[in-house]
Amino acid sequence: MFSGYKEAVRDHRFELAQNRVYSEVSPGKRRMRITGVKSKGRILFTPKGMDMRPSSDRVREAVFSILGQDLSGTAVLDLFSGTGSLGLEALSRSGRFAVFIDKALRAIETAKKNLAVCGYQQAGTVLRRDLRKGLPLNHPAMQHRFDLIFMDPPYGKNLLLPLAEKILAADILSLGARVVMESSKTEQLPHRIGNLQLVEDRIYGDTRIHIFSCEVLS
Repeated sequence: MFSGYKEAVRDHRFELAQNRVYSEVSPGKRRMRITGVKSKGRILFTPKGMDMRPSSDRVREAVFSILGQDLSGTAVLDLFSGTGSLGLEALSRSGRFAVFIDKALRAIETAKKNLAVCGYQQAGTVLRRDLRKGLPLNHPAMQHRFDLIFMDPPYGKNLLLPLAEKILAADILSLGARVVMESSKTEQLPHRIGNLQLVEDRIYGDTRIHIFSCEVLS
């Protein structure tokens, strides 16, 4: 009887968490799980020692609470993608496709493994590129307008504004596209960057989330 009760409680908690991203921490290992509607609790591969900010799970949950649970048809660009968790979470909410870009070989390999774990190989493209040098605009996967862009660079490197300007110059945003920029809590961004208007500015611990909306096309 007690065993059945525990299983019922566990199932209930899973249902409550179904549309969130959260992590489980066990001795010596950190496990991240995508639990959007289409992924149903798939555990992501995260290499030992790969950088994961302590606030990332809570921040990710907050971001998708703002963006909403249904991202049907959304074209996603995940910059400084790391494990690919942001883009994968968008795909789990019915995103149409996602492009993941990072310069670190380890991150590239990890994102590819996680696409396979979630069964999204056909919906995702992983590219290796140093984004300080610009976007890989000649790649076929970049020949689209994107509806949702994530930018999660290393903190304190002043990478957000220069890359936002490159995105605007490349004219790859759809009308109404949202651009989610993550920084340290002390970094302030302008309320307007070209065609991008700041619509959300929130602080979670040491992390600041800026969400911009593309008001007009270039």
